[in-house]
Amino acid sequence: MQNSSLTARLRAVVLPVVTAGALYFLLAALTRRLPGGETFPTPLEVGKTFMRSLSSGELPKETWTSLWRVVVAYGLAAFLGLPLGVALGRVAPLREALLPVVNFLRAVSPLSWIPFAILWFGLGNPPVIFLVFGATFPPLVLGTMAATLAVPQIYFRVGRDYGLSVFAITLPAILPQVFTTLRVTAGLAWVVIVAAEMVSREGGLGFLIHDARNGQMLDLAIVGIIAIGTLGILTDRLLGLLGRLPAVRWGYER
Repeated sequence: MQNSSLTARLRAVVLPVVTAGALYFLLAALTRRLPGGETFPTPLEVGKTFMRSLSSGELPKETWTSLWRVVVAYGLAAFLGLPLGVALGRVAPLREALLPVVNFLRAVSPLSWIPFAILWFGLGNPPVIFLVFGATFPPLVLGTMAATLAVPQIYFRVGRDYGLSVFAITLPAILPQVFTTLRVTAGLAWVVIVAAEMVSREGGLGFLIHDARNGQMLDLAIVGIIAIGTLGILTDRLLGLLGRLPAVRWGYER
């Protein structure tokens, strides 16, 4: 039984790595047949650049900068967005007043706020945090609101019989869908931060990619892209593990 479990875990790690490596080799081979494709870095060149940027401290530094910004911005979006989503789901007049505004903000590309972010906050961490927050806050609110509206009314009738508050009933009922929303919007945070850091030009993986492109160091740009993708996968896995805690697990076993 233990051997079977260990094999399954190894397969879950090895197969994606092998697949990603094979796809990159295929991409490199196809790209080199196109005009200008000789500038596309080989896997060996990317590997050497990765080790060089890792040993020099450049990659860890820029990775930590981007990670810190995402944690702050996304944490703030979740801290404010989840309670607001519950409130919109439970209070009809509030939903009627604010839902059009939230939908409007969701429809506007967060990158369109870049000129205002720089005007209001200058360069550095604040504009990047603002842009990531603006990209993730509306979908978090809407996802939580939808989960709250989907709670069967029988839950509240039974809860009242046992003297439970609306919050005590709503929170466990919406947690499975909320964690799904968190996982989707976390991926959006990593998408937006690259563009935001390219504009802010104050460190981070997005700035590393932008700077590498300007310097024609495409191997370093690909290292930055791989780092962003890896962080996105790790974030999703972490939220997936949290979503399987006993308080939430019932939502995956129905």
